[in-house]
Amino acid sequence: MIFIVISIDVRPDRRAQFVEGITRYCAQVRAEPGSRHFTCYESVEGGNEFVVVANYVDDAAGQAHVSSEHAQWFFGWLPSVVARVPKIVYQDIGDTEWTEMGEVAAHM
Repeated sequence: MIFIVISIDVRPDRRAQFVEGITRYCAQVRAEPGSRHFTCYESVEGGNEFVVVANYVDDAAGQAHVSSEHAQWFFGWLPSVVARVPKIVYQDIGDTEWTEMGEVAAHM
């Protein structure tokens, strides 16, 4: 399973354009075969900080995503709305599934 987290700082004057573009992009990525999860979250601590969490079944699904038409659009469009180059964490964590958080499940 491929697990990706991307930290994105959006220019304040381009916030509306970012939200519109990332909303459309999230829907396109979720429709891809091999995409398990793709969501953009906004920081509750202020600023125009966003985080994308992405999850693909395997490297082949991730590679198919990167070569898709909508991903190529996103890579070309993103520089027009960000304050700096986004930061990314990419991990291949093997063949695994999401599991419940035991610390919380114990109280349910």
